[in-house]
Amino acid sequence: MDNRRLLIAAFLCMALVVVWSILFPPPKPEEGPGGDTPAAETVETSEAPSASQPALPAESQPPAASVAPRPPAQPVAAQAEESVVLEHGETKAVLSNRGGQLHSLEVGGARGQGRIELVRRRREGPWPFGLTTADRRPHPLNEALFAVTRSSDGSGVTFRYNGPLGAATKEISFTAEGLLQVTVDLPGQRGWGMVLGPGVRNESVEELKGRIQQAQRGAVYFTDKVKLLPPNEDEVKALAGNALRFVGVEDAYFLSVAIPVEGLDRAVLEPGLLDFTGGTDARFVPLPEKLSSAQKDMARDYRVVLKPVGESLSILAFLGAKEYDRLAQMPYGLETTIRLGMFGFLARGLLVGLQWIYDTIVPNYGWAIVLMTVLIRLLLLPLTHMSMKSMKKMQDLNPKMQAIRDKYRTKLKDKQGRPNVEMQQKQNQEIMALYKEHGVNPAGGCLPMLLQLPILFAFYSLLSTAIELRGAPWILWIHDLAVHDPYYVLPILMGATQFLQVKLAPQAGDPMQRRLFLLMPVIFTFLFLPSPSGLVLYWLTNNILTILQQWVYNRLQGSPAGGSKTGLQRG
Repeated sequence: MDNRRLLIAAFLCMALVVVWSILFPPPKPEEGPGGDTPAAETVETSEAPSASQPALPAESQPPAASVAPRPPAQPVAAQAEESVVLEHGETKAVLSNRGGQLHSLEVGGARGQGRIELVRRRREGPWPFGLTTADRRPHPLNEALFAVTRSSDGSGVTFRYNGPLGAATKEISFTAEGLLQVTVDLPGQRGWGMVLGPGVRNESVEELKGRIQQAQRGAVYFTDKVKLLPPNEDEVKALAGNALRFVGVEDAYFLSVAIPVEGLDRAVLEPGLLDFTGGTDARFVPLPEKLSSAQKDMARDYRVVLKPVGESLSILAFLGAKEYDRLAQMPYGLETTIRLGMFGFLARGLLVGLQWIYDTIVPNYGWAIVLMTVLIRLLLLPLTHMSMKSMKKMQDLNPKMQAIRDKYRTKLKDKQGRPNVEMQQKQNQEIMALYKEHGVNPAGGCLPMLLQLPILFAFYSLLSTAIELRGAPWILWIHDLAVHDPYYVLPILMGATQFLQVKLAPQAGDPMQRRLFLLMPVIFTFLFLPSPSGLVLYWLTNNILTILQQWVYNRLQGSPAGGSKTGLQRG
């Protein structure tokens, strides 16, 4: 077997890996038992705890009497419920004095995509910045009406309450970076917690179960590196506060995290069910010991409960879009939540190029992808030219190569049908000598295709994570380049152009190899059916440019479309 067959086999294996990894993602972990009451916590510290950073024991759950509030010295409360609005740039936060909780936080969408609500609607609390008891149940203070004191510049608010439900003070304000500074003090109480989540945004059940969301939605935290816990986990996990740079919840495009400032003992990551029964507002349900058939079909998500060392807790909270440039400017490492894969450096370069084209040439990311593909083809033009020359030489050599194969056809096996290694080596040596005599590189035709694969992976990661491309339309029915074509027109066109591209290419190799090449458009069509429209648009444009380049090359070489007559006849 010659080197070309080995290269084709390697390429087919690589394509199979791509198909398998995208169409058949890793299976979900098996469901384990939870509990009707909040489950016990598995505490995780950094990868290598030191003497100054000991591993925490599992959280104990003291009886209610041990956390009874002190009697208030002087009653402080509001007479009626009211909302407090805080604004910073394009971010608008709405807090309720009932519990001093965050009921809404809207951010401006990237590049004119409209405003996005980052607090999930719910039928019952606690809401973000709400409180829990030691066993992570809603704290009575969530129903208290706090007295409200607004700051003079309007950037912050202080909530105070002293009454039968306990005593508490919450100070919430925007920082210059656009983060929320949150400080909570519960005099005389220990074991309580503050809530973040569950989840981010108000996706539908279908969106929550989508492939991209399932792969990039859940609890996120940074100790020695950023880690994501998918929502199908069953185990409640607690993380040591002194090991955390940030902790929270995320999806593919948005982030809601807490950055510890002072007083954090542990962060509890609690998976649960989202019960949409009876409406569009979800109810967060801790995982029961055994899931019913209806519960197995429910969407899942995480909420985070922040537990203080004593009576006070102070954090910075970021709720917003995963815009790389903005996150990288802050010193918290939040940009690490944007996962661009092993070819992240390529994806970042592609994003910068797309943004430049969008800002300076055409304000449409679909046409920006088309222009970016043209630029990539121009950069690869010397390689594709050499590839076509190599394939044409291989086509011209095809009769001589076939003559060598015919010469050894009856000698490759002995009378018992066993391989004759010596004859196989002689055949390969004659074929390689023929390549050398005519200056042909058998790998030359495959190199441009192999170079395109990292760009393909980079585009896939980019379209799956870049907030700039979320909801970005192209033309006609393509309203979002980050999701698949609803009518599958682009994938079918892509498959058709790839088939035409194979037919126009010089016909070299034996008939079996050519049949394998003709099978590739079918494989790629099924591969791209569920893929983001922007990715299919890139590959379709690349195919069209290859066809045009091949047509020009054939005209300059004086050969008809589809290769030489000899090549077609032998195929």
